[in-house]
Amino acid sequence: MDNNRPILYTYFRSSSAARVRIALNHKKIDYDARPINLLLDEQMSEEYTAMNPGGTVPCMVIDGHTICQSTAILEYLEETRPQAPLLPRDPASRAAVRAIVDVICSGIQPLQNLSVLKTLPESERQSYACGIITKGLAVVERMLERTAGQFCVGDEVTLADCCLVPQLYNAYRYGVDIPAMPLIRAIEARANELPAFRSAHWMQQPDCPDVLKQHSKQANH
Repeated sequence: MDNNRPILYTYFRSSSAARVRIALNHKKIDYDARPINLLLDEQMSEEYTAMNPGGTVPCMVIDGHTICQSTAILEYLEETRPQAPLLPRDPASRAAVRAIVDVICSGIQPLQNLSVLKTLPESERQSYACGIITKGLAVVERMLERTAGQFCVGDEVTLADCCLVPQLYNAYRYGVDIPAMPLIRAIEARANELPAFRSAHWMQQPDCPDVLKQHSKQANH
């Protein structure tokens, strides 16, 4: 193992970790993945919380620094590895990207993540998550009416796309009607043609159980 390579603490089904995986792939940054099994509560181990007090994924060790929270990691990568930029040069377009990122990372994902769903009766989790994601993505769809080109903001991949596509993993999982959101669906289709997105998909991760890969293939999502 190269001691100078970034280390990403990740979980195959974490949409937050997937955002970072996409950005790393897009920028062609080699890294070592360290899976953290959220279902086994490995994120709450003494060793892990000593590094990441919040006990969440992702967490990245890079350039001698430990950075927690996906948006902080994404901004750090953009500032220190400017190749294949994920923010436009125009300030207004940058603001548009960050607005979409904020809706997803503050207004959707935290409200339907595993820690929240565990507080609900199992019989209510599907409908709750579906409702939260549907409402949030409807907001994103309306924002895209003003900003979208080939991707979320214009015709180049940005941090907004890095955040949107992984959120759709959960949308399909919980039965959200994505075909009713044509702009989101079109952006997803274009993104899924790109190697950076395909290799970051949860089914491509080494910690994804084979049984889930097989089940997902049978369900088409």
